[in-house]
Amino acid sequence: MRGLGAAGLAVLLLAAGAESAAAEPVGVWQRPSGEAHMEIAPCGAHLCGTLVHLDQDYTDELNPDPALRGRPLLGTRIVHEAAATDRPGRWRGQLYNAEDGRTYQGFLVLEAADALRLEGCVLGGLICKGETWQRVR
Repeated sequence: MRGLGAAGLAVLLLAAGAESAAAEPVGVWQRPSGEAHMEIAPCGAHLCGTLVHLDQDYTDELNPDPALRGRPLLGTRIVHEAAATDRPGRWRGQLYNAEDGRTYQGFLVLEAADALRLEGCVLGGLICKGETWQRVR
C-alpha cells in the first residue's frame, strides 16, 4: 500500500510538471485572420514574439520613426520583454501594433494550450483590447 502511495505521488508530480510545461506560450501562433504567424520564444529572462510568416509583403508604414517605415514586417519583433505575472498563464510586456504603429503595455494570456490572447492596454491597464491567436506548433 505504501509503495502504491509513492507511485501515485510520482504520477501526480509528473502530471503537474507536464501541465507546467504546457502552460507556456512558447511556440508559433496564428492570428485569427490567418494572415500572420508569430513565434514566441525566450529572450533572456523574458519572452519575445517575432513575426515569422505573413501572407503578403507588408512594410512597417505606420511606424512613428520615419526611418523604419520601409522595413519589412516579416521578422519584426512585436512582443517585447514579456515577464510572468503573479497570475498563472499571464505575462506582461510591450506589444507593437503595426496596424497603428503604436507600442502598448499589455498582456499575453494563455487561455488554453492552443489559445493565446494578446491584449494592448491604455490608461495604465484600465482599458485593454485584444485578440486570441491559435497555436500552430
